[in-house]
Amino acid sequence: MAIEQEKYSTSQQSVTGILGDIENDLIAIPEIQRPFVWQPRQVSELIDSLYNGFPTGYLIVWKNPNVRLKDGTYSNGKKILIDGQQRITALMTSIAGKEVINDEYKKVRIAVAFNPYEALSGDKDAKVFQIQNGPILKDKRWIPDIAVFFTPNFSSRKFINDYCDLNPDMDGDELEKLVNKVRDIQNRQIGVIELSDHLDIDVVTDIFIRINSKGTVLSQGDFVMSKIAADETYGGNDLRKAIDYFAHLCIVPEYYDFVAANDKKFVETPYFPKMKWLRTDNENVYDPGYDDVIRVAFMTKYDRAKLADLVALLSGRDFEEKTFKVEIIEDTYKKLSEGVLEVINEYNFKNFMQAIRSAGIISPKLVNSSMAIDFAYALYLRLKETKEVTPSEHKRIVQKWYILSVLTGRYTSSPESSFYRDIRNIKEKGAVKTLEDIEAATFSDAFWDTRLVQDLAYTSTNNPVYQVYLAAQVFFNDKSLLSNSTTVRELIESIGDVHHIFPKAYLKKNGVPKSLYNQEANYAFLDTQVNKDIGEKAPNEYFKQAFEQCETGVIKCGSILDIDQLKQNLADNCIPDGIENMDLNNYEEFLEKRKALMAAKIKKFYYSL
Repeated sequence: MAIEQEKYSTSQQSVTGILGDIENDLIAIPEIQRPFVWQPRQVSELIDSLYNGFPTGYLIVWKNPNVRLKDGTYSNGKKILIDGQQRITALMTSIAGKEVINDEYKKVRIAVAFNPYEALSGDKDAKVFQIQNGPILKDKRWIPDIAVFFTPNFSSRKFINDYCDLNPDMDGDELEKLVNKVRDIQNRQIGVIELSDHLDIDVVTDIFIRINSKGTVLSQGDFVMSKIAADETYGGNDLRKAIDYFAHLCIVPEYYDFVAANDKKFVETPYFPKMKWLRTDNENVYDPGYDDVIRVAFMTKYDRAKLADLVALLSGRDFEEKTFKVEIIEDTYKKLSEGVLEVINEYNFKNFMQAIRSAGIISPKLVNSSMAIDFAYALYLRLKETKEVTPSEHKRIVQKWYILSVLTGRYTSSPESSFYRDIRNIKEKGAVKTLEDIEAATFSDAFWDTRLVQDLAYTSTNNPVYQVYLAAQVFFNDKSLLSNSTTVRELIESIGDVHHIFPKAYLKKNGVPKSLYNQEANYAFLDTQVNKDIGEKAPNEYFKQAFEQCETGVIKCGSILDIDQLKQNLADNCIPDGIENMDLNNYEEFLEKRKALMAAKIKKFYYSL
């Protein structure tokens, strides 16, 4: 019977020892694995805890497996820091005096000041350590930067003499004790949990969540980023920056100029020129984060989907021989780099987004599933490479796949397993046949007539089925309810919002519970004037006014004066016949009829793509 290997070991290391291991590259801390997001006070609080000998939590490192090199020898696995970066970064900037990357992606130095008078006060609430600022620099009682204590040529005697010259009332012996206590921070012990090199990423993720006191979920994208950021042999450090910068530029295009001015080395890589187009980019429907970029690039270049497999491949895993080989590492970095360049390519991204937008997905308000849009982009790139279909058919397949995925929740549960199944089927049968098979297995009459109707019985505008309904209205260029000019598209793209067809105040006044008056079937986009015209009126009042004005020509509710145009507007907004006669007694009947009409519109939309 095989003995199960230990999953991790624990040890204690001094602050100096840990910082030394990082300095000597024995523990890899990615240069910009995550920006330093701690508030300045958290840095001073960490120093205060170490000063007083309080526990500061464990660091978690994961040892890379030993890899068989081309000459048959083995390399020693480097340790990667996967939890504790914020604490380590705080120590590096406050004690070692190094600059860090803050949450605005700017290099900053966070200096911690020390006040001996506060330390001697005996006040348990005394502010012994504070972040250096203007008033502190002007106050001679403050030692403005404790990093001075940890420099190689620090002279305790000279420092004490100089301080006491400025502060004659300070006792030199007492000050010496305090200085030694601050310097002793470097000898404080920090717990280190080292995860075994034989663990796969799923187990590592589980251990991380269980050990971390706050239960913080570390995404598998974080593991990939940690892995590649620590690699300089195969350009992983530059690849990691490319992924991170692209994700950041998608949200903050002006960050391009900052990178150009402050990261000259990266500017010379093949990645940076490919991002130039983002300087003027205003796309906001799909702003991929680093997880998305990694996932799409991986699924584009491999017939796999689990990011755990990517981590294994980046470690040199040979899945057949169950060994680790350097040539697999080399090949994986090459393919992943190619995949990332395809993901960030202007032509690819803009054409993919044109397909998504022309399917009515014109706003982030209409995107509920990042997994569905990730797979759609990977499918777009795979089809572009295989040339299985014509360009026009290419667009149609991607659109339908995305809408189908959202309607069915295809990638909601166990997305990586679903990704893998679909990639495998696409490889074996092609995308067209695979899509046809999924449609045949999914889109029965019961799906369109029953399931979709049931899926619209919610109160959230974030319901993906309701979002597809809105996409259908955009696709068909529908006018908003009771308007002869304002489109649903315009209201979604601007500050427009959904309102209640049976007014909320009217229903609440009559005792209808929130779970009913906020039903999705009671929502419609209205322009501001129409919403004011409706106020708290019952449908049998304001819709009757809308019909009457088509005869009288006197505007009372909305802006439509033609009866045929009004009927078309009601049909476009899935308003059931007889709405002008409905009141509170007909509300639940209205909901059922409208849900059926909305489901029918979604069906028409899908088959119009």
